[in-house]
Amino acid sequence: MSQTLNLLSPVEAWEMMQQNANALLIDVRTDMEFLMIGHPVGAIHIPWMDAPDWTINPRFVAEVRKLLLGRSVEQCHSQDSCTCLLLLCRSSNRSKAAARLLADQGVENIFVVEGGFEGPLDENHHRSTLAGWRKEGLPWEQC
Repeated sequence: MSQTLNLLSPVEAWEMMQQNANALLIDVRTDMEFLMIGHPVGAIHIPWMDAPDWTINPRFVAEVRKLLLGRSVEQCHSQDSCTCLLLLCRSSNRSKAAARLLADQGVENIFVVEGGFEGPLDENHHRSTLAGWRKEGLPWEQC
């Protein structure tokens, strides 16, 4: 099923998080990326896939649904108050795939952070120079 994805720039995602206490930022990158490369402040880590098998996390949808327990998403009348899921990965490829799966499973109010945390590679094979959370200078941390 092909679905239209709701895309937000990193700045728009940060602004949504500041304006809506019910916005949940889910970082779908691997454990090592989340810990060693860094992650947005306030991000919840649920890997889409991880080492050693590099297969899609069979518990991904269940873990996201667990976050939504007790939160109202069906009666959403305003972007400023409803529960929204903001998905982020390195450059937005995995988060787009994760968003499609969640939508296919009936989860609503999903947004993909376009450019992800690091953005695409530039001509020198460096990230965080063309797009992404870090390039925008938004709050992040690492271990």
